[in-house]
Amino acid sequence: MERESDCGWAAPALCVDLDGTLIRSDLTLESLLAALKGRPWLVLLLPWWILRGRSHMKDQLVRHSQPDVAVLPYQAEVIELIRQARLDGRHVLLVTGSHISLAKKVAAHVGLFDDVWGSTLDRNLIGRHKALLLEQQFGAGRFEYVANGRVDIAVWGRAWGAVTVNAPRSVVRQVAAMGIPHRDIQLPHAGWRTWLRAIRLQQWLKNLLLFVPVMTAHEMLNVEALAAAVLAFVCFGACASATYIINDLLDLDADRHHHKKRNRPFAAGAIDLRAGVAAVLLLLLTGLGLSWLLPEGFQFALGAYLVVTLLYSLRLKRVASLDVIVLAGLYTLRIIAGAFAASINLSFWLLAFSMFIFLSLAIVKRVAELVEVRKEEEAIGKALGKLRGREYATQDTMMLQSLGAASGYLSVLVLALYIHSPEVTGLYRAPELLWLIAPLMLLWVTRLWMVTARGYMDEDPIYFAVKDPETWATGALVAGILIAATMMQL
Repeated sequence: MERESDCGWAAPALCVDLDGTLIRSDLTLESLLAALKGRPWLVLLLPWWILRGRSHMKDQLVRHSQPDVAVLPYQAEVIELIRQARLDGRHVLLVTGSHISLAKKVAAHVGLFDDVWGSTLDRNLIGRHKALLLEQQFGAGRFEYVANGRVDIAVWGRAWGAVTVNAPRSVVRQVAAMGIPHRDIQLPHAGWRTWLRAIRLQQWLKNLLLFVPVMTAHEMLNVEALAAAVLAFVCFGACASATYIINDLLDLDADRHHHKKRNRPFAAGAIDLRAGVAAVLLLLLTGLGLSWLLPEGFQFALGAYLVVTLLYSLRLKRVASLDVIVLAGLYTLRIIAGAFAASINLSFWLLAFSMFIFLSLAIVKRVAELVEVRKEEEAIGKALGKLRGREYATQDTMMLQSLGAASGYLSVLVLALYIHSPEVTGLYRAPELLWLIAPLMLLWVTRLWMVTARGYMDEDPIYFAVKDPETWATGALVAGILIAATMMQL
């Protein structure tokens, strides 16, 4: 079916929406997240902007932050649809509710649009406003509209044809009932495996540190203490998953520039950003709600963890040296929280050991990232400067290696001093056997840093340790020594 439009184009114009259609994301929400990351205090102005209208809010957001359109998760199927329309000689427009400045950047990057329309300070180009504008430009029934949401039904009602992209089934049925030419493009939706990646379920392993006070106090057979530690594990897991999602939502641009992190669910557009925000609220309600069943000290520790983690995501991770100290502190805070949950007195030796060993692991994480940058520099033949989103450069690698290894060895020194302390005799029948742990720890720390220096370290040392057979062997030997020192008498 061909009609002559007011603009002289023989075939109906192809009008393409942006958010959720051309890209698997929402540029307004991305702008909001990026603005809050750089200037958290803007959250105080947000209600005022909204009261003045969505168009005003969008205009204010682009003044503070604009995503890098070159790395957005574009939908290949929609790009191909646009290319085919151009080959057919059709007029192709990008028509979006996102701010016009962002829309123009996207259009320039894609390079396939004849014209661009977007929201301005005076116009929020969505729903019926978009429908009226398209009808004024082309006439009723003289354009084909490509979009994805319920708000677009008003536009399809005035269109010649419709293309629904990942639209809800109810929307697809409504469009199909209009009796206009209709194509439906359904791309894979996020399944439970994608959500497990988003909440970083494997990172819950770090929360096993909550059981350390129970184990070191030899209270593993104390059902009440163990049950409290299990509940604390669930609370920390839910809240930690919420913070991982928050971090991913705030780091969309940086993750998309990273060779591995670009595949994270939110950066890749596999999960809707609004669903991510909803998941954060649900996880926080679960974790904080369950924490009321535990002592106040645990609630304070969990609250401190959330506050520090949020500060880390917003700012602290971009402050060299302070970032690794904060990471080490967050690991140690899990041990403190476990002690509060099970009502166990914390050992000074345990805190000192954990601070040094976790500082070493935090520095391993940064060195592993720098080694990857160095490999990339060698591959492309030019310096890349600092880590994206971090205050480290490849020149810092040697110094960080020295500091990290020293911290790891200091943790072994603390262990040795603990073995020689009077506190040990009350817990172990054969404390002399504990000296066997020291050389095992020295061997493990040394190997950890050699693996890192050679570029074989995963960017998360905890995840590497879980997959590493030698770490498992070391852990089994240490566990055997602890059991023997508890049960045997020399």
